[in-house]
This record gives sequence, C-alpha cells and structure tokens, in this order.
Amino acid sequence: MFITEAFAQAEGAAPGGSAFGSGLEMLFLFAPLMVVWYFFLIRPQRAQMKKRQETLSAIRRGDQVVLGGGISGKVTKVVDDNELEVEIAEGVKVRAMRAYIAEVRVKGEPVKTEAAAS
Repeated sequence: MFITEAFAQAEGAAPGGSAFGSGLEMLFLFAPLMVVWYFFLIRPQRAQMKKRQETLSAIRRGDQVVLGGGISGKVTKVVDDNELEVEIAEGVKVRAMRAYIAEVRVKGEPVKTEAAAS
C-alpha cells in the first residue's frame, strides 16, 4: 500500500546496473576529492609538523617556553635531544620533554664569552 515502484526505473533494466560503469563513476567522483583533500589538508599539516619539529630542535639555553600544561619558564639547560631543564620560578627547575613544549615565546641570545665582551 505504501510501497510503490520507482518511477525512474525502466521496465526492462536490471536493478543493479553494470558493475564497471558504477566503479568508474565512483573513481571519477573520488579522485578529484582526494586531490583537493591532499592539497587543503595533508600538505599544510605536514608543513606545520615540519616547522614545529624545527622549532623544537632549535630550542637552546635562555629561550622562554610554555610547557604543555601552561607553565611558562626559561630554559636553563639542554640535557639531551629529548629533555630540557626549565626554570619556572626563581630556584625552581623542572625537567621537561621537548615534545611537551607548547610554544617558544622569546628566543634567547647566544651566550657571550669574555673575549667577545671585551
């Protein structure tokens, strides 16, 4: 009573259609979508990740950083490739992983030697 035949269906047509035509149509629909997806989402994200990695690897003593929890401090020592020592208050130093540095606010100046100062 509520179910009727589809009006767009031809009388002698097969209900499934040809498999090759539908697969090719799907390819024509999804290929441009994947290209747009790559250029608008994947490439910018890769560039952003590369820039962040470069920023994290360039952290040195004297830089002002913000840790992942929102604590800001000054880098007092680079322990190794993965760890930093950050002074969050006068006399209070914590060790932090480079990966958990949220932001580098102020780049420190290079350490001056006595020969360069005189």
